Amino acid sequence: MGLPALEGRLKEDLAFLCYPGKAWVPKREGVTDVVIIGGGMCGMVAWFGLATGGIRNVRVLDRAETGREGPWLSYARMETLRSPKMLTGPAFGHGALTFQAWYRAQFGAAAWEALDKIPRPMWMEYLQWYRTVLEVPVENGISVDHVEPEGDLLRLTVTGAETPTILTRKLIFATGRDGTGGPNIPDFIKNLPGHLWAHSADEIDFTRLAGKRVAVIGVGASAVDNAAEALEHGAAEVRHLIRRKEMPTINKMMGIGSFGFTAGFADLPDEWRWRFMQYSFATQTPPPHGSTLRVSRHDNAYFHFGKATTRVDPQGDGAIIHFADGTFYEADFVILGTGFVIDPMARREFGKTAGDILLWQDVYTPPEDEQSGDLGRFPYLNPDFTFREKQPGTAPWLANVYCFNYGASASLGKVSGDIPGISEGAAWLSRAVAAELYAEDIEAHWEGMQAYDTPELRGDEWEATPLEIQPEPQKGRVA
Repeated sequence: MGLPALEGRLKEDLAFLCYPGKAWVPKREGVTDVVIIGGGMCGMVAWFGLATGGIRNVRVLDRAETGREGPWLSYARMETLRSPKMLTGPAFGHGALTFQAWYRAQFGAAAWEALDKIPRPMWMEYLQWYRTVLEVPVENGISVDHVEPEGDLLRLTVTGAETPTILTRKLIFATGRDGTGGPNIPDFIKNLPGHLWAHSADEIDFTRLAGKRVAVIGVGASAVDNAAEALEHGAAEVRHLIRRKEMPTINKMMGIGSFGFTAGFADLPDEWRWRFMQYSFATQTPPPHGSTLRVSRHDNAYFHFGKATTRVDPQGDGAIIHFADGTFYEADFVILGTGFVIDPMARREFGKTAGDILLWQDVYTPPEDEQSGDLGRFPYLNPDFTFREKQPGTAPWLANVYCFNYGASASLGKVSGDIPGISEGAAWLSRAVAAELYAEDIEAHWEGMQAYDTPELRGDEWEATPLEIQPEPQKGRVA
């Protein structure tokens, strides 16, 4: 039908649903009601949820330039998305806002049926269209450097904006995979000069790896995608150095995905939430089928299992990598496919106060066979996505900060970062924010109710009729 027709259909559908919702939050001079950090998929659908609910005084900030929000055109290097193409993603219940509708409008039903997986750059094109058609007011080139309480508000220190600080009532971290931590940099790499290694989340000039021996530590999705990039740019050889003895092959979370899991996970006891997440971590999500073939089709690609790296040292113009089994490998460049670590202390926005955030390791002690240091560092969130303070009374302002990113998954499930459950998460989040804003302004709403004086009846819709009083009938005597 073409994009103009699809956009017309979407706007009509939204109008039928009275979008955007009626504005109801009392204004505060110089104060933003909600600031969202992150203008990618999570940030935009969070904004859409708030706008649908009538919360209008919202700012969406992203440090990236326009069109490069999120990982899709930076460190995400897979050819296609892992998620099935028919998932509704950030559509928030609107069929005309899905990737499928966007794709079919341009290329037709036959092309859609023939499509296997969504090409990664095309997903970014879709998200850019999503931003445009909904008029999401993302402010690019703005970085939030610090957050601190100021009375019942939050003051954000920012760079790139017209003013150096922003006052807000609520703050949402819609910051994706590394949103409550950062890249996982193992200690074994600390002796290697920076020009000899990179993390898979870094900007990497793969042309410099032509003719080089490249070691990729890890075998997750990002590790495999970076290995493929190195091979396709002419690396002499690429060797996956894998701690595990066998390749992970089953995505356990894929087997239990359902609306029930999405809706019910957060209400499970701690031991069950921990058990699900720890098992997922322990079994590890395998790299996608296509991504793995993208590597293995090269004759100069190698997968080495049982190679736990213990130390990496500089040697000449390259590196020597030592393994726990006593062997070693010499490489010209090392890529860490070691994923991300959840650690609020690594986020500069919180500063030292990150130590006030309650973590899972502060709350729950797992059985011996379910230990996980990584999982223990996840924040232990309230049911409304807000952070909890480690010691009651020390940082009550954390209740105004919402973790709508990967860091929420241990507490609330897969509803704030991955494509399958993102719309359900945004609906959940927007209701929680609305409830808090309403409760905080309850006096103003009570006064507004009392002051409301717009009549629905004008007085000419009826005519009063007098009722004549009749004498009460006498009761007869019964013989």
